[in-house]
Amino acid sequence: MSAASEKSELRTRYRFERRERYLDHSFSYLATSSEFSKAGAIASYLSYGDEPNTKELNQALLKSGKDLYLPRVNGIDLEWVLWNGSSDQLAPSKLSKQLLEPTGASLTDLSPINLIVVPALRIDRSGYRLGQGGGFYDRALPKLSAWSIGLIHPDEISSVDLPREEFDVPLNAAATPDLILRFS
Repeated sequence: MSAASEKSELRTRYRFERRERYLDHSFSYLATSSEFSKAGAIASYLSYGDEPNTKELNQALLKSGKDLYLPRVNGIDLEWVLWNGSSDQLAPSKLSKQLLEPTGASLTDLSPINLIVVPALRIDRSGYRLGQGGGFYDRALPKLSAWSIGLIHPDEISSVDLPREEFDVPLNAAATPDLILRFS
């Protein structure tokens, strides 16, 4: 079985498991971790559905004076837009009306971004993640020279290696609601 088809099967299984046991958790504690404290500009995302909730974390980052960038889909890539926390600066995504994206000018020079928060369905102990399958973050991560952390629910750290393809990029860390697991 190819890595791509194995990933597809795992996504179906992991989405079902997540729906069955979803609980809302706060990740705001991350704002005071050493990596977040040192970062001046952070790329995050707006969670939806049963993804780990980023609302409190994003608000904590804004309150601490960080520049917060959110992704917007542009073709097959993500572009990053500075967000001030206002819902007036958000609009439904072209991909899905459930997804909100920032409006305004995108960042042309990505070098100011020191840290990126990444969604994931599972992360293995080497830092490789299984995402939703669009490849957006796999294309975005190599363009950023930023420390990367994936948000997952408890019990979503895989004890076995996830299937990998040549374009997969490992994260520096994974975060659950109560711990940060640093890989590098």
